[in-house]
Amino acid sequence: MPNEIDRAKIRETLGHYPTGVAVVTAVTADGSPVGMVVGTFSSVSVEPPLIAFYPMEGSRSFAQIRTATAFCVNVLASDQEQFCRRFALAGDSRFDGVAWRRGRLGSPILDDAVAWVECTFDDIRPAGDHFIVLGRVDDLAVQRSTLPLLQFQGGYGRFSPGSFIAAPDPELIQAAQLAEAMRSRVEEISDDFGVNCSVLARIGWDAVQVLAANRSPDDESFPLGHRQPLIPPFGAVFLSQAPETDVEQWLRRASDHSGERRDLNRGQLERVRECGYSLLAAGPEILRRHQDVLTDFELSDGLPQQERVVRMVTAELANFFFTDLEPGDHYDLANVVVLLSTRDGVPPMALRMTGLPAGASAQQVERWIDALRGVARSVDEPTATRSRS
Repeated sequence: MPNEIDRAKIRETLGHYPTGVAVVTAVTADGSPVGMVVGTFSSVSVEPPLIAFYPMEGSRSFAQIRTATAFCVNVLASDQEQFCRRFALAGDSRFDGVAWRRGRLGSPILDDAVAWVECTFDDIRPAGDHFIVLGRVDDLAVQRSTLPLLQFQGGYGRFSPGSFIAAPDPELIQAAQLAEAMRSRVEEISDDFGVNCSVLARIGWDAVQVLAANRSPDDESFPLGHRQPLIPPFGAVFLSQAPETDVEQWLRRASDHSGERRDLNRGQLERVRECGYSLLAAGPEILRRHQDVLTDFELSDGLPQQERVVRMVTAELANFFFTDLEPGDHYDLANVVVLLSTRDGVPPMALRMTGLPAGASAQQVERWIDALRGVARSVDEPTATRSRS
């Protein structure tokens, strides 16, 4: 004899499993758009391409949708909670003021949805107090790469990715305070050389810009608070005094795990350890591509798909980091980064110069490095004094 389970207990227990939220749309025989909210949309098969959703048996909206020849599943974004609540209400005004277009089969595609999947009906079968609706995919696309809306324990929310976007924490506050103490020296370097000079701190697995002085004629593309993921080859300066466990984790964050690439990244780290600085000579096109990808990553709230793109694009910089300068040579540098020693309890920090003039001689680059080292030395004394007091 089957065990009798209380309906409230079912809802409570299964409510601890989050589900995505979508709006299923269609056009009825009289040409009117109809839509309903579902939290039970799932992928079923790739070959053939099938999806499914599970409407209630007594749903009037589904009764209308099933009269159509096709339907579209619109995955809602995390900023569309009010939109979702609107479609969850009964009535014929759901589409009033809603921007949409017809798909290839005529189904409404909502303009601001994360993604859409247009289907024909493959099968509809009863399952308790619901139907199982199988749809055969005809067309689909991602149109807004952002976080989806989730339903959890009867409420709506969003996914917070455990990615390499750093959350504010006490270390960030300490780094900002130390950076403020050297503001005048950073601004002086920026003025003297006509460059951009900034202070970076390692927060988790990000390099976060905590101070900036921009005197270069080139616009600074890195706003205050900008986060650069520490992915090899980027970040060797911040790992130069780190324990081996951190170094190993840093190496594993690379998109290319081959022995050759691993040796290249570790070799770069060893050279930075010896001299305390790194140089980047990547051209404008590569830098622009890298910055565009970082911007997309931040705007997408760090989606895993965008994270993978960041890793691949960062790997393209591997052959443009170096430390050795040849007398008589000239360099087009994107940046100069020098390690900044910090006391215990303060995260690893560095000074960075950007907006540098092209064709700089090796002697000029050495002057930039010496100037940044001078700022680093100026911080050491008060730092030591504070730690003794």
